Amino acid sequence: VQLQASGGGLVQAGGSQRLSCAASGLTFSNYAMNWFRQSPGKEREFVAGISRSGGVVYYADSVKGRFAISRDNLKNTVDLQMNSLKPEDTAVYYCAAGFRADQRSPAAYGVWGQGTQVTVSS
Repeated sequence: VQLQASGGGLVQAGGSQRLSCAASGLTFSNYAMNWFRQSPGKEREFVAGISRSGGVVYYADSVKGRFAISRDNLKNTVDLQMNSLKPEDTAVYYCAAGFRADQRSPAAYGVWGQGTQVTVSS
């Protein structure tokens, strides 16, 4: 299983960024997909999750109303649209495949991609 996150970079506060994660080596539509992030010195934290069909989504309170998760089961990709970015959103963002879209514990996931760095300047 490979999960390749991309789309990170440097953005000013208030700006937008779109991340994408390409999955291979698994039957993509059989898995819920989730985004996590980790800042230096902090624990990895749940950001957003989407069900296998894409019909149910979950968000961390800190990003609700600003971020949107979506997936394309034909392309085996899951995206994270991030709007109204804040400096505290600065982190390495990771995608993960699991069985529950609302699984918020990183310990429940065995496979992680390399992540993509998002830096929000004030």
